[in-house]
Amino acid sequence: MDGNKQIAAACLLLFLQSNDLLHNQELNPIISNGALASLTLFIASSKPEEMDTVKKLVISVLNRNN
Repeated sequence: MDGNKQIAAACLLLFLQSNDLLHNQELNPIISNGALASLTLFIASSKPEEMDTVKKLVISVLNRNN
């Protein structure tokens, strides 16, 4: 189970990095390392039926500085 969470965390970071979602236009991080770690663990521990709520929360957190 832990291996799956680690893979999911790596995939999330890769997705965010690949889509330039980790930094704003001034190249400042839009989310702290602690918040990113917490968000990743939250996603990993969520239930499949909670996917829509989790997606909305992630989008809200990433858009809070826009």
